[in-house]
This record gives sequence, C-alpha cells and structure tokens, in this order.
Amino acid sequence: MSMEERVTELESRLTFQDDTIQALNDVLVAQQRELERLQLQVEALAKRQEEAGGQFEVAEDETPPPHY
Repeated sequence: MSMEERVTELESRLTFQDDTIQALNDVLVAQQRELERLQLQVEALAKRQEEAGGQFEVAEDETPPPHY
C-alpha cells in the first residue's frame, strides 16, 4: 500500500470517526435535556405530594368503620 493510499485511508477513517463522535454528542445532549426535564417533573411531583400529604391524613384516635 502506497503512502498516498494510507493517508487517504486514514483521512477517511478520521472523517467517519468525526461523524460518529458528532452523532454521539447529539444523542448525549438530547439525553441530558430529557434528564433535566424529568428531574423538574419529579421535583414538581414531590412538591405536590408534600402539599397534598396533609389533606388525606387519618386521625390516630379515629376508630375503624364497623365492617372491620
């Protein structure tokens, strides 16, 4: 294999690797955005759960209904 062929092959591989790295980076950025969105949703749900927690508490001294 001549030096020119080897250089051409290496340039081709480098171009392919650059494209692959860019594609992986794009996927990583999309996943990070999705992760941040999901974290915000979990925080909002946790806050709603805390706010709603007091509404459904059962009194300790309350006797169970007769069918128990």
